[in-house]
Amino acid sequence: MRKRKFLLVITSVLALLALLAACATPTPQVIKETVEVPVTKKIKAAWIYVGPIGDYGWTHAHDLGRKYVQDKFGDWLDTVYAESVPEADAARYIDRFIQEEKADVVFTTSFGYMDATIEAGNKYPDKIFFHCSGYKRAKNVGTYFAEFYQLYYLNGLMAGALTKTGKVGYVAAHPIPEVVRHINAFALGVREVNPDATVDVRWLFSWYDPAKAREAAEALISEGVDVLAFTEDSPAVVEVGEEYATQKGKPIYTFAHYSPMLKYGPHSAVSGQLVHWEKIYEDILTKIYIGVYTNENLENVDYWWMLREGAVELGADFGVPINPEFEDDLKAVKVKDPILGEISVYDLVFKRLEQMSEETVLFDPFTGPIKDQDGNLRIEAGRRASHDELWTIDWFVEGIVARIPR
Repeated sequence: MRKRKFLLVITSVLALLALLAACATPTPQVIKETVEVPVTKKIKAAWIYVGPIGDYGWTHAHDLGRKYVQDKFGDWLDTVYAESVPEADAARYIDRFIQEEKADVVFTTSFGYMDATIEAGNKYPDKIFFHCSGYKRAKNVGTYFAEFYQLYYLNGLMAGALTKTGKVGYVAAHPIPEVVRHINAFALGVREVNPDATVDVRWLFSWYDPAKAREAAEALISEGVDVLAFTEDSPAVVEVGEEYATQKGKPIYTFAHYSPMLKYGPHSAVSGQLVHWEKIYEDILTKIYIGVYTNENLENVDYWWMLREGAVELGADFGVPINPEFEDDLKAVKVKDPILGEISVYDLVFKRLEQMSEETVLFDPFTGPIKDQDGNLRIEAGRRASHDELWTIDWFVEGIVARIPR
């Protein structure tokens, strides 16, 4: 039988006690020290997913996070979930989880669930809600996101080094700020290494559609693209790249998305972006359990976690930031950096990875001067784009030849 206690990692016990005593609104901080706290109550948490848990992308990754906290906090945490919930049905599922399942906490994991989550917060003031990827909050509704733009920039550096045609492609889900931000970061990396390269985009208007993703990848390749990144919740684009590399004798370099996809493209997947939702869920649920987060103080709680917090990881597989098959190719391409001097793209990737993982974040790809695709200066020299600018971005940077659907 498990001991009735669990291990909590918190920044500072004294700071936490002072925070609670002052009834201050807490801000998300990485928790570090370990203390033992007795189990005195139980919490039930519910997750609402926009896709199937087998999509091998967004929903799959969130569900791995749910399973992680269920296993770690099983003494005091019960979890339930619903998958493939249309955005129009979110309110109905929230009602079910609270009224029938008696959930204390509800995580809604799609941008389109935002308004329904806020309405539920008003309807159930004694419950706690966290909405993923949104920007509306209330006293019992917080927001959270594991942000990828740093990784897309790093993948862009590699894409710019590997392309032989100078044409890079991106298969995109929906024209929302999140996706636009990631395409821009990717293009900034591409153009830093290869200033004459272009990035073309094909829109799917769907988060999960392997057939459309495959069709879009093929269309881009037919137009001369030899590198592909994407936002779509399947390994379809990586599989297309692997087929070209192994069956057609034409190297197509790909960058995986959300989940480990190296096994789908061992000769195509160069790197990618991986998520650790469990880091955020562990932090949120721990703070709910010990009373840091309540149904009265979430109005300013907004997680925007990246490399520094360990919420994201570079690679097409965990622990493999770059596919060894492409290391020599990346080491062979040299660029001149105004501060670092001449450096290989391989070394530049790891230097930037280190800089963006520092506590002070020494480098940010959205540092000006940055112009949009029409030549207008959007971010002045030396200035970093703010969180709000990036959260609402609706323009493409120079080098992207596609347009954002309006």
